[in-house]
Amino acid sequence: MAFDRVTLSQFRNHHATRLDGTAQFNLLVGENGAGKTNVLEALSLLSPGRGLRRAALPEIPAKGGDGGFAVSAVLSQTVMIGTGVRPERATRRVVQVNGAEVPAVRLGEWLSVGWLTPAMDRLFAEGAGARRRFLDRLVLALEPAHARNAAKLEGALRERNRLLADEREPDPVWLDAIEAGLAEAGAQVASARMRLVERLADALDELPDAPFARPALAYQPGGPLDAGELAAALSASRRRDRAAQRTLTGPHRDELVVTMAGKDQPAADCSTGEQKAMLIAITLAHAGLLDPDRPGILLLDEVAAHLDPLRREALFDRLRRGAAQVWLTGTELPPFEAIRAEAAVWRISEGLAERLA
Repeated sequence: MAFDRVTLSQFRNHHATRLDGTAQFNLLVGENGAGKTNVLEALSLLSPGRGLRRAALPEIPAKGGDGGFAVSAVLSQTVMIGTGVRPERATRRVVQVNGAEVPAVRLGEWLSVGWLTPAMDRLFAEGAGARRRFLDRLVLALEPAHARNAAKLEGALRERNRLLADEREPDPVWLDAIEAGLAEAGAQVASARMRLVERLADALDELPDAPFARPALAYQPGGPLDAGELAAALSASRRRDRAAQRTLTGPHRDELVVTMAGKDQPAADCSTGEQKAMLIAITLAHAGLLDPDRPGILLLDEVAAHLDPLRREALFDRLRRGAAQVWLTGTELPPFEAIRAEAAVWRISEGLAERLA
């Protein structure tokens, strides 16, 4: 079990919503626009990062409220975690664990959170940045330290790019120091990504080609994997990077290469249905890698409605055998008939939650 109780306050259209008595499967049903995905977004913010919508903080507070919002949850009956913004500082996110304020990156130490949403259906056809974010989320679920390393990498990249874009020639000694930190954090990020892809690839190799299309994964680094070699490459590329006014070598250029194993076809060239099936297969394989002793949350937005009965049953069976607590949304209950008896069910309507089972 992971979340025992979830509370949303002034979060989008949920002015005061409380979900008690959770189970391994948690169903949120209701009409489109009722606020089901808003609940999933709130849960996704109980992890490092910007959540499943990547929304700016000022966009989240409920209309007519005081400009703040709060999301909290009791974790495995022992730990209270929460996040939100205060009205007087609507652009600063506050995170608390048992009442003590902590950095957002610390949330990854308490639980892993993953999600699959309709907006991700074209992940393989989008730019590499979306796949890197997807990959980093998967890494974070297994290696909490990844959040800190990724934050250090992003900070060092911003500083180096700022210096490269300056009209004045950057101080080479200062660049040396920035590049050393960038290379150290970058090597750790790249190594974690590579480990995750290797583990996922092994897990996917054990799965059949049906009922979900089986993807084959490969990690394509954007620069040297060794910290010393990456630092040397950054130093050697200063003139080129200064002309481009950005850093062109490093893990921020990594790529997750996905092909459909049965066809040996790049994922981007597959049909929308095949891409979604591969995304589900990756999500399920990753769920199987989660540490059963560390709480895990899986958020699935409108996944079951687009699957035929055979694939729905396969999905539920794999989720049932996994370690994660699962939250699913749908417009009606029939697609979830196979798990309804073992699920906690709420009907969501205009930002209100009514317990059905």
